Amino acid sequence: MGTPENRLSAYLASLANRKLSADTRHRVAQSLLDWFTAGYSGAAMAASHDLRKLATTLFPGQSNATVFGGTSAVSLMGAAFCNAGITHLREIDDAHRTAMLHPGIVTVTPVLALATSLPMTQQQFEAAIVAGYEVAIRAGEVLGSGHAGKFHMTATAGSLAAAAASAVALGLDAVRIHHALGIAATQAAGLWQFVDDQAHESKALHPAFAVRNGLTAAYAAQAGYRGAQHFMNGARGLYALLHGQGDPALLDRELGVTDRISSTTIKPWPTCGQLFTVVDATQALINTHDIRANDIESVDIAIFPQALRIAKVDWPIKPAETCFSGRYCVAILLLTGKLGIQETENPDLADPRLLALADRITLQARPDYANAFPDRRPGTVTIRFKNGETISASHDIRQGDPEAPFDWAALEDRLRNLAPGITEQKAVAIGAWCAGQQHNPPQAAFTPPTPDLFH
Repeated sequence: MGTPENRLSAYLASLANRKLSADTRHRVAQSLLDWFTAGYSGAAMAASHDLRKLATTLFPGQSNATVFGGTSAVSLMGAAFCNAGITHLREIDDAHRTAMLHPGIVTVTPVLALATSLPMTQQQFEAAIVAGYEVAIRAGEVLGSGHAGKFHMTATAGSLAAAAASAVALGLDAVRIHHALGIAATQAAGLWQFVDDQAHESKALHPAFAVRNGLTAAYAAQAGYRGAQHFMNGARGLYALLHGQGDPALLDRELGVTDRISSTTIKPWPTCGQLFTVVDATQALINTHDIRANDIESVDIAIFPQALRIAKVDWPIKPAETCFSGRYCVAILLLTGKLGIQETENPDLADPRLLALADRITLQARPDYANAFPDRRPGTVTIRFKNGETISASHDIRQGDPEAPFDWAALEDRLRNLAPGITEQKAVAIGAWCAGQQHNPPQAAFTPPTPDLFH
């Protein structure tokens, strides 16, 4: 029978020989386009320079791997570390409701880095992507909200995901994959304390560490190192020690029934995903009413309590905090009709019109919304006008959730909208490369994206 960890590892090893469904292959292509969108968007930020410099300092050397906005003169580990951080800078990388993490950046990043130096088939490439998502989401759901409230799931479960993706890409068997997951688990860490200490800039390091951990674990397992076998459910495993609160049976329940990559959320806004439903509700009101900021008497925002564990910035004092402030996001959207890259990266936080509107906005957690989390993220926005009129909108499903997905054309438009400075020629080339992956013959040699697609 084996253990849940053992059964999961065996399943991951089998993916390289399993025919993926057309839907799963399409979701892989979507995930690649989401990854490029996040990378191009992050590469336009000044913080990406710091990540490139840090990566070359920590991991000197050269390889065929390329980093966003930089050069190919970097080691494989350096490129993976750097790209994982850059793709998280703008908070637009994909997410998952019940696993409460960003699965794509810790999955796609190491596989594409490995593919520049390791020959693999199209099927093996796609299997590695599917494996990373599978582990990210299953581990996240097992660890649950108790863990997510204290640890950054992308850093913890993300380390396991990066190990799974890397191990499948390296062609490891079930035994070695199991060891890789155990070695990754012993590195899993990521504190939310940075939020309390206003150190938001360090958040992008968490996926970078996770990818470093995962690659290290996979290479170590390949070299013969053994890892913890009961890494999740053991007496001193992740679940016991890191505030696990989910159902441990989810680690291997219904393996192969539905590929978990199909349950991800692609983010519509460049903000913390905990705020999406209130932003969506605000946009819905703007779409259906003629709203002028000067006519507003008050705005009341009600949100599920768990959101404020992460999106807890009352009002930003620096750009890095804008995407964690519900009051700011709603205020700028009502004032300008926009909530894009400009509004989050280069905000005019001293704008008297913005401050005047913000003074009329309150945000509170509604205890009765708590039980819907994490499957639903309830949010309500109520606007009262000076003439006595009141309008309100409530959302619990976010645009980009599996129930409200983007189509391919919308994803290509999203690339153009969220990646400042990208040329039309580059956007078309990236879209074509990503879309083509779902149609390439499974046994054909995988062709990595060319360096020019990264800058």
